[in-house]
Amino acid sequence: MEKVAEIIAEASAEAVEPRFRALASGEVMEKAPGEVVTVADREAELIIARRLRELLPVPVVGEEAVAADPALARALHAEPAVWLVDPVDGTANFVAGHPDYAVMVSLVRDGRTVAAWIRQPATATTYTAELGSGAWRDGHRLNRTPAGTDPAAWRGSVKSRFLDPARRRLIEANADAFGGLTAGRHAAGIEYPDIAEGATDFILYWRTLPWDHAPGSLLVAESGGRAARLDGTSYRPEAPGGEDGLLVAADPATWERCREILFAP
Repeated sequence: MEKVAEIIAEASAEAVEPRFRALASGEVMEKAPGEVVTVADREAELIIARRLRELLPVPVVGEEAVAADPALARALHAEPAVWLVDPVDGTANFVAGHPDYAVMVSLVRDGRTVAAWIRQPATATTYTAELGSGAWRDGHRLNRTPAGTDPAAWRGSVKSRFLDPARRRLIEANADAFGGLTAGRHAAGIEYPDIAEGATDFILYWRTLPWDHAPGSLLVAESGGRAARLDGTSYRPEAPGGEDGLLVAADPATWERCREILFAP
């Protein structure tokens, strides 16, 4: 666990942090409509992937590598063990000079996330989680306090960008039942730790790219929360284009009540 934490901290210090608020002309590109990538993303992923393979020689499924060759994501289902890498989570924030971005890695065995690392460079904070062993922030154990029983006191967000119009209208109308609803922080590597730490109580995602959600879902689950598909099955990382919808909450009871409220006809 410590070695991977070192790898992502060093890659961030070498390829990412020097470019924060210092990106040169031509170092930001559009890789898909509405989605940007930077030289920092690409260089950090190459560094991290090389060093992870040296540590454990299994396939590396990196966000930028998959953008260039989508077939690489098949390893999630075809291989017994896979590294997942998100070299700069929250790239749009990073480009805008906003500190809400992260560097993330997870290890998947037999389709299940077994270890996770989230580095938040702006605060030099590292979150780790290991299946069955707990969640940690810089060596301090995380134990999420339940959110309570009153939805009007809960704080959370609904990611509605990829929802179909009918479902978006339904969920946005039902979300009035909650006390504090925001648009989120536009980086899973910030939003999942916020739930694990108690800053927020729930979040509904729709599109669930594996490198975005494998690390944080394990962090939340190991701190006492729940991250599950809308049918109640625990989250497992899938290749892009797989199942949509993921509800994350402070504790199992809050998860159940959130789902009931958000999808009530």
